Amino acid sequence: MVTVARPATAADAAWYSIERQGDTLRLVVGGFWIISEARRLDPGLRALDAAGAARVEIDCGALGRLDTVGAWLLLRTKRILEHRGLVVQPVNVRSEYRALVHTIDTECRAPAVELPPRHRFTAHLERLGRGLSHALHQGYELVGFFGLIVSETIATVVQPRRLRVAALVHQMEETGLNALPIVGLLSFLIGVVVAYQGADQLRQFGAEVFTVNLLGVGILRELGGLMAAIIVAGRSGSAFTAQIGTMKVSEELDAIQVSGLNTVEVLVLPRLLGIMLTLPLLTFYSNAMGLIGGAVMCYFDLHITIPVFLHQLRSAVVGWTFWVGLIKAPVFAFIIALVGCHQGFKVERNASSVGRHTTQAVVESIFLVIVADAAFSISFSRLGI
Repeated sequence: MVTVARPATAADAAWYSIERQGDTLRLVVGGFWIISEARRLDPGLRALDAAGAARVEIDCGALGRLDTVGAWLLLRTKRILEHRGLVVQPVNVRSEYRALVHTIDTECRAPAVELPPRHRFTAHLERLGRGLSHALHQGYELVGFFGLIVSETIATVVQPRRLRVAALVHQMEETGLNALPIVGLLSFLIGVVVAYQGADQLRQFGAEVFTVNLLGVGILRELGGLMAAIIVAGRSGSAFTAQIGTMKVSEELDAIQVSGLNTVEVLVLPRLLGIMLTLPLLTFYSNAMGLIGGAVMCYFDLHITIPVFLHQLRSAVVGWTFWVGLIKAPVFAFIIALVGCHQGFKVERNASSVGRHTTQAVVESIFLVIVADAAFSISFSRLGI
């Protein structure tokens, strides 16, 4: 018995015929098995009747053309018949199509999707352990990158000619000068908020004038430097990761290494030194804008004039109060540049990896900046500064 499935027209259209020889079913295919023919062939292949057969032979000698979809239809039919318990001979096609069939047959065998069990205590423990292991591995890699940076920095100090001054000045402009508007605006608003909230609480005790003390100590010691560091981490740290990561995706890093150049010397040191030189200046600027915002709020809400504000501020800012925030700024800058560049070098060769590592760089740098700020606060408190 012979069953034939072919259209009435178009001699090159895909077709197949089924021949039965005893317990052997012979599937003969021919014509152009291409994507445009898939919709017509699919229902018949799915409903292929192999009742009474023990073996199946697929004859592809009459194939005119074969593309990926056509090969997939043949292999899917083979697997359906195998699933029914039949012995199917390998799909034998002409030599020019064998690589395509082999690739689809061997690489397109995705395992069944297994949904993870939900609401199980062991699953939560496993996730927690995996996250902790990943965090420790990240810390280990970051320490190794820190050692590499220190080594290259010492080599640059020994041989100052290695420092790329033009790149350094460019990074200072990008991380410092171009960040002035956003740092100034947010610091001004933070000063307004702190002054308003402080005055609202101190008014209950008739001590509104001490709002100036709260502003001076809070902004100069903590908020000014921390705000500048967080803004720079979100603005410049993410830019470091995106720039280096994009260079890796476009194989520019490979070109730099092939040219005999040191990637750390060319890409990392100018960014590191640039941000370390500019963040203390941005911190000073942030402090000034925060105090100006607080002074404006005090003038309109508490009717504290500018001369009175400055006199009270001078009495509040004593000793190391002004310098505490500036001392922390270079350390914050080093952390931001270290994390940003490290995540940039970890980017894989695809676009989604750039976005993922950029986000990770911002989160990680802000976290480490806050941890470092807490360590500084505890240390200064112990030292009586």
